[in-house]
Amino acid sequence: MNVKTKLATAVSVAIMAAAGSANAEVTLYDYTEATSSYEDAYIDGSFSADGGNQGQTSYDADLSVSYDRVFSSPNRNIGITAGAEGSVGRGATEGAGSSSTYSANVAATADNYFRPGSKGAFWYGSGQLGAVKDAENVYSKIGVGLGYGRVVNVTPMAKSMRLIEALGEQGALKGTPSKATYVSVANIIARESEYKSKYGLASYDQYWIADIEKALMASGQIGSGLKAGGVIKANDVLQNEFISTRRHGWLVRAGMGVVLSNYDDSDGGDPSLDIGGEYHRPLNNQTQFSNVALFSTIYSDDDTGYNVYNNMTLTREITDKIDWENSWLLNYSKAGDDAGVDSTTNTLTSAFRYYLDNQLDLTLTAKATKSDALDDVDTSLNMGVSYRLR
Repeated sequence: MNVKTKLATAVSVAIMAAAGSANAEVTLYDYTEATSSYEDAYIDGSFSADGGNQGQTSYDADLSVSYDRVFSSPNRNIGITAGAEGSVGRGATEGAGSSSTYSANVAATADNYFRPGSKGAFWYGSGQLGAVKDAENVYSKIGVGLGYGRVVNVTPMAKSMRLIEALGEQGALKGTPSKATYVSVANIIARESEYKSKYGLASYDQYWIADIEKALMASGQIGSGLKAGGVIKANDVLQNEFISTRRHGWLVRAGMGVVLSNYDDSDGGDPSLDIGGEYHRPLNNQTQFSNVALFSTIYSDDDTGYNVYNNMTLTREITDKIDWENSWLLNYSKAGDDAGVDSTTNTLTSAFRYYLDNQLDLTLTAKATKSDALDDVDTSLNMGVSYRLR
């Protein structure tokens, strides 16, 4: 083998190795964009009635609204969550009247990183506001503290993988794209709100998909552009299919707060110690695991207690139309020395969510609740409708 042949062989091996590395299995962890945002807003409702062998027809209606908004930049992460829920029902005993409950809350947190773009230290500011039926006052609290870590929204990468998979199944692509191509497409998908603002809600999608097409052309995966079938498929995946929010990373926070007002109308101004943490990990391209924990205590001259909150969730995408959502919510309240009793509540929830389209879905939810106030486990099975506002 002469020198030229050896050199050509070496070059070929190097090219093949580079291609193999570039086309290695793509995962959600390959997306590390620091600037992104997501917004989830739902209305969930269910109703049940029983007019069988009983004194009167009993019924139960539940309605809830939830909102989650996160904007991430290299400098800071801003998160806003809000929720409200209410129920009305009537028992089966003849003459029993109806009863109703409601509650609402909103919270905001801003994490400001000392070193922009890092996953390191930050300082934060937070605020909370809550209201419940029959309470004497609203609950309000502000806080400030330090933290470490970062959670990245990788939903654009999940959508990029689904889009490229659909185009590949249709035969619109020449081969397997590189990781860089997936990331490039994901970056354009993440800028959807920017396209809406620039081109308007009625026509932004044609420019959005056109730029995705250009990214695929630059990678050599398509020739002169997507054909009509490819454009229709891209629009269908991005507009009509729903992919639940995917996040990756962890962070911890610790700080001090002040309770400005409380539900029982007690004097505000009591300081609090707050410690919290988040952990989010996509176990694979279809499964998301998350855990959010919070420890909070209020220091008072005559009564000091604390609360522990932990919410663990696991979401599995069974098909493009069905998600299986599971959660375990733990609430523990330690009463102060002079008043109240300790309480523990565990709630297990398992729900199947069938997407009729990008906004409307049917839900089948099984729930089991055990608390100190209940002698037995309270179980329920409900079918309802959920409407996605954003």
